[in-house]
Amino acid sequence: MALGVYFHPAKLNRQQYDQSISALEKAGHGSPPGRMYHACFGEGDNLMVFEIWDTQENFAKFGTVLMPILAQVPIDPGQPDVMPIQNIIVGK
Repeated sequence: MALGVYFHPAKLNRQQYDQSISALEKAGHGSPPGRMYHACFGEGDNLMVFEIWDTQENFAKFGTVLMPILAQVPIDPGQPDVMPIQNIIVGK
């Protein structure tokens, strides 16, 4: 079952986000297996991230790569909300 993962850190700005994305790409994990969707949204220091993963296992594997990168930036992602996806509607 697909999972929705919602990260709402206490503080995340565009520079931190861009730095973490760049580091993930350099590490070869810019498009990790199992991640179906990624969106960053918000303004100023209040950016948030929403992702859809195919399985908990793939999300957990990615976490082993992601967390050390976030620590270097530094970004405290907080505790993400992880919920089962009930339905996905894709636009035409």
